[in-house]
Amino acid sequence: MAHKPVPEILTRQIVATSRLLRIEAVDLRFSNGVERQFERMASSGRGAVMIVPFIDDETLMLVREYAAGLHNYQLGFPKGLIDPGETPEQAANRELKEEIGFGAKQLIPLKSVTMAPQFFSATMHIFIAHDLYPESLPGDEPEPLEKVPWLLSKTDALLEQEDFTEARSIAALLMTLRELGK
Repeated sequence: MAHKPVPEILTRQIVATSRLLRIEAVDLRFSNGVERQFERMASSGRGAVMIVPFIDDETLMLVREYAAGLHNYQLGFPKGLIDPGETPEQAANRELKEEIGFGAKQLIPLKSVTMAPQFFSATMHIFIAHDLYPESLPGDEPEPLEKVPWLLSKTDALLEQEDFTEARSIAALLMTLRELGK
């Protein structure tokens, strides 16, 4: 793979902020001399995790939670931000305890993925969780999440679910199936 030099950052400035987001304007000069301004979400630097938990050899645990962007409830895998000082593995285990009431003795890293990297710099670390044990921690969700067990043999039906649309959850499912040789 050929490596091109990344554009030179000429200036950066925050152009909009909210309680959760910061939008940054970045003036760039490309290696061919062309200058452009891009806007991007400024990263918190924390990253996030998503976990595909197995409650037994044939059953996944999903959660259904409110998705403000779509203003409906969506089915997906447990996920959340990495807290300051946590490793991705520690965050994955904490999120499992907060969202489904289980910790994991075994976490298998699948892949770190990005979403819309032209605009966002956030990375999500995806894990498979095995050997679950009951343990709960209080979470930050405004209401209890609906826990939805799903048979691995019914993944085609999961992919057809109207409320299973998040690209990261779909990618996690497909990577899990590949990892398992299914």
